[in-house]
Amino acid sequence: MACWVAAAMHLLLLCNAAAAARAAVALFAATPMPPRLSLAEAAAAAGAGDYDDGGTGDKGSQALVGSPIVAGAMNNRLRALTSSFAAAIGKKLDYCIKDTETEWNQAFDFSKDTTFLTNCMKETKGDLQQRICTAAEMRFYFDSLMGGDDTAEANYVRPNVNCNRSSWIDGCEPGWACSAGADQKINLQDTKNMPYRPLKCQSCCPGFFCPHGLTCMIPCPLGAYCPRSSLNTSTGICDPYNYQPPPGNPNHTCGAADIWADVVTTDDIFCPAGFYCPSTIQKLPCSSGYYCRKGSTSQTRCYKKSSCPPNSATQDITIFGALLVVASCLVLLIIYNFSGQILTNREKRQAKSREAAARHARETAQARERWKSAKGVAKKAGVGLQSQLSRTFSRKKGGGGGGGQSSQLQAGASTKVGDDAGGKKHSNLADMVRSIDDNPESDEGFNLEVGDKALKKPTGKEMHTRSQIFKYAYGQIEREKAMQQENHNMTFSGVISMAQDHDVSTRLSVEIAFKDLTLTLKGSKKKLLRSVTGKLSPGKVAAVMGPSGAGKTTFLSAIAGKATGCDTSGLVLINGRIEPIRGYKKIIGFVPQDDIVHGNLTVEENLWFNARCRLSAEMSKADKVLVVERVIESLGLQPVRDSLVGTVEQRGISGGQRKRVNVGLEMVMEPSVLILDEPTSGLDSASSLLLLRALRREALEGVNISMVVHQPSYTLYRMFDDLILLAKGGMTVYHGPVKKVEEYFTGLGIVVPERVNPPDYYIDILEGIVKPSLSSGGSVKDLPIRWMVHNGYDVPRDMLQSSSESESTSRGDAGHAPDEPSSVVSLLWGNLRDILGQKKDEYDYNKTSEDLSKRKTPGILRQYRYFLGRCGKQRLRDARIQGVDYLILCLAGICLGTLAKVSDETFGALGYTYTVIAVSLLCKIGALRSFTLDKINYWRERASGMSSLAYFLSKDSIDHFNTVVKPIVYLSMFYFFNNPRSSIWENYIVLLALVYCVTGIGYTFAVFFQPGSAQLWSALLPVVLTLIATQQKDTILADLCYTKWALEAFVIANAQNYSGVWLITRCGSLVRSGYDIEHEALCIAVLIANGVLFRCVAFFCMVTFQKN
Repeated sequence: MACWVAAAMHLLLLCNAAAAARAAVALFAATPMPPRLSLAEAAAAAGAGDYDDGGTGDKGSQALVGSPIVAGAMNNRLRALTSSFAAAIGKKLDYCIKDTETEWNQAFDFSKDTTFLTNCMKETKGDLQQRICTAAEMRFYFDSLMGGDDTAEANYVRPNVNCNRSSWIDGCEPGWACSAGADQKINLQDTKNMPYRPLKCQSCCPGFFCPHGLTCMIPCPLGAYCPRSSLNTSTGICDPYNYQPPPGNPNHTCGAADIWADVVTTDDIFCPAGFYCPSTIQKLPCSSGYYCRKGSTSQTRCYKKSSCPPNSATQDITIFGALLVVASCLVLLIIYNFSGQILTNREKRQAKSREAAARHARETAQARERWKSAKGVAKKAGVGLQSQLSRTFSRKKGGGGGGGQSSQLQAGASTKVGDDAGGKKHSNLADMVRSIDDNPESDEGFNLEVGDKALKKPTGKEMHTRSQIFKYAYGQIEREKAMQQENHNMTFSGVISMAQDHDVSTRLSVEIAFKDLTLTLKGSKKKLLRSVTGKLSPGKVAAVMGPSGAGKTTFLSAIAGKATGCDTSGLVLINGRIEPIRGYKKIIGFVPQDDIVHGNLTVEENLWFNARCRLSAEMSKADKVLVVERVIESLGLQPVRDSLVGTVEQRGISGGQRKRVNVGLEMVMEPSVLILDEPTSGLDSASSLLLLRALRREALEGVNISMVVHQPSYTLYRMFDDLILLAKGGMTVYHGPVKKVEEYFTGLGIVVPERVNPPDYYIDILEGIVKPSLSSGGSVKDLPIRWMVHNGYDVPRDMLQSSSESESTSRGDAGHAPDEPSSVVSLLWGNLRDILGQKKDEYDYNKTSEDLSKRKTPGILRQYRYFLGRCGKQRLRDARIQGVDYLILCLAGICLGTLAKVSDETFGALGYTYTVIAVSLLCKIGALRSFTLDKINYWRERASGMSSLAYFLSKDSIDHFNTVVKPIVYLSMFYFFNNPRSSIWENYIVLLALVYCVTGIGYTFAVFFQPGSAQLWSALLPVVLTLIATQQKDTILADLCYTKWALEAFVIANAQNYSGVWLITRCGSLVRSGYDIEHEALCIAVLIANGVLFRCVAFFCMVTFQKN
């Protein structure tokens, strides 16, 4: 305080002094670029009297030297010095400091507390500027420190003009410094020349550090604590800086700090944890409710409810983590137990609306039937009464009653009858009778009774009302049932065509004819089909039968254009024209042998999705609902329509019902050609009969149906129109009407015994179980030739060979047995060609081709919306699995956050390394489920013409929810248990990009590999790539690893929060890791780019590679 009063009095005395003095003081206080004058010269200019190096000036000079004004001016000079130094060394530190000038100025901004400058000026008696290192000396020091040579490792600087082998003064020792003298003008901003400092060597001032090998002082940065050391007599070391005074010089005392380096080398000048240092010479303990990390300049308030006792180095926020764990467990428990309630409640509301509509339709139909019955009775009574009156009046007419009277009486009687029927007043009943008499099929009279035109097609806003749509659909179905009963027809659609007010959907008739159809594998030249000739007609149901290995499925695949990897010869005509069958794939339904149905969707949802995506886009929603309801009704799926189909893990509908759903997926798209591969396998006789009746109804609408059947009952067998019987090797034995098959074989001498099912007997013959004697001799193997001769077809020469040679033509045998060991190579090459040819054919079939079906299905955007809705339902039903994923992420965050604490030396690199591995592994495993489980379903949907892009984008869009939520789940545990210096938002951005990247990689593995291999790769890849990224630094191989960019982004985000005294530590750590602080945005961009790239690769693999 006395110093401040003396300075004030002195300034008052100087108010009348020369203008030069006032200008000098103002210049010192305000100008950021002060004049290059020493403090002695400034004092002399201020009129303080003579100033000499010995400090013999008057009291005014001493007061001016120790005043805060001069200290502020000195601080401005230091800021100018750091700016010059930053400009000189900035390019070398670009990798660790974004804005060199700003960060260095912040590190050396002592404007808040210049006490250490004031004290040092007093201690050096105004000689401070002559002792401070210039920009050239600071650059020399940091070049030596971070140059990576041996001297840097030994904490020494290189020889220089002041300290070398020929000159080593006291100022060269650690913690000491010398003056350049008053005669030498020092330019602190000089970045090239080092001044000579041999005078007045003494210990370094507190708040400065004096490196070993330099004779100048450098201010300690903010966050450092640089008091003067004291000699430890027991060890002979100057505590706390661990250097020794030079031996043999008792007058050389311990000085101040000697080095500012990274915290790994020495943390002597770092403000210790649990304390904060507002200036470089002041250390204060951290108060309760606050925490102070190492190198802090102020204390940071702890979160509420967190534990922060006095001298806390960090806040204990594990309580927040524990609370989040409890909250997460509750949320996951709710999800696990109530995840299905959302869809269940919605389905219940829809079921109520649908049941009300069905009940209304049934009541309407019953009322109509009752009315028609009543009308019939009334009509018969009226006819009887009319005939009786006619006979009466005829007799009177013979007695001369006159024709006019007779006519009047007859008219009166008729009127009376009408009045009696109608009651006392004219009722609506007479109008109904008259209406029905005029038009028996009209609904007008019936609707007057019921009061609701249930059969009217919804229009306008009613199109979006589910109740109206269901009323329309069920009304039509009930009407079709009534008309079916009246006309004794087995089909709904056949009766619908008779209805006058129903819009019949016309289907394109497709007749498929084939002549000499032969399929041969491209590589191995195995023949799968041989000279098959015939045709499949619309409106008929054809059964394809034969023993195992006869090529039944191959034949249907060839008809549908799905035979891949084969050379096809012969002709296939579509409606008499040579056209590619894949041009009609939008109206071709192919039911595979396996029940490929989405198990986590209900029966109705499976059918409704296929109807929306594959029916014409111009068809109204009401008509689509009607189509789906017809299929559900005809297949007997009404009781299980709201039940999940089920998977291996989750029980659902029965196997027979699942098989019918598999068929219904193709029926709801109203195909013109329907091909079924063993649809009755696994069904009981009742279910098979129900299915075949439904197919018969489809055939009556002009659908061309063919199906592979194994061991049909005699009832089912008689319901087929045509039979295609194939022998082993893909040769036709019979192709014609079912009614004539026994007649044909009887002509060959093959008579079916009594009580034996004909198709079973024929297949036993072709299998070799039964060996009948043919009427004209020969063997069973000649039956294909007999059929070709019977129909006048050309018989190939190779089929006329002996039976032993023809045996080798069956599927699975090579044309000639290998007689040389070298043929194994050719066999392998042939198999490889088969695989490549199959992939090419699959791609050609699925690629966009000319559409000949004249059906415009929904576009990509609309299909994307449909796929998105389906994926959303599936994820809601699989919420329990998602909950388990989140729980595992929580546990991983707790374990890694607790065990891998943030290290200030590496900025938490170890914990972030584990984070990258754990998050990569868990998120990849989760991403595998997106495509692995639905891969077969996708192949079926793609073959039917659905958009692959819409399917892929919908899956990815739904997974964006996990991409956003999973980083939150992990960080909610890891961040509060690990407590890094970077903000939770900075960590979230990096983790978000990482999850997006690894999800794309997971897609690629799921599409390209089998499930087991995909899981193995997902677990192995993060570990291997992390090892490469951390061990092979600054290599192209490391740059190709996404883990390198993720780890670098995490470390940079944390390192940016270390400033002041941490600058050298930050630069040293980043240079050792090979990271660049300017690459933060680049790391995020690379991770996102990797995610996009791997998604493109996954999509390419998805549309290119299919099931073998």
